[in-house]
Amino acid sequence: TLPTTEESLLCGPSIKYKMKEGQLAVGTCEIVMLNRDSSVPRRTIARQTARCACRRGQIAGTTRARPACVDARIVRSRQWCEMAPCMEGEVCSLLFNRSGWTCTRGSGRIKTVTVIY
Repeated sequence: TLPTTEESLLCGPSIKYKMKEGQLAVGTCEIVMLNRDSSVPRRTIARQTARCACRRGQIAGTTRARPACVDARIVRSRQWCEMAPCMEGEVCSLLFNRSGWTCTRGSGRIKTVTVIY
């Protein structure tokens, strides 16, 4: 079996922030929680929550395997691969029920990401 990684991404509505200490600049994101479980051999389950200060019409998403503000239309339509979520050299594929996507490398390593609202 090939090594796999599963991740969960929390998506939320776009929010405008007034800059105060501890707040993000508009158009930026930060990871606020990251949990990893490697108790199963050759498999890692990671759960990540990001906080983003997105512009109007954008929402928290993933670009090149990092939290980013993306077009809200992508999230509403669940066309996850349109936000370019995989790293360079990986191929993005939608899960059959559009609950997330997979990123596959040429070596056969597969990362599966499911979205939690």
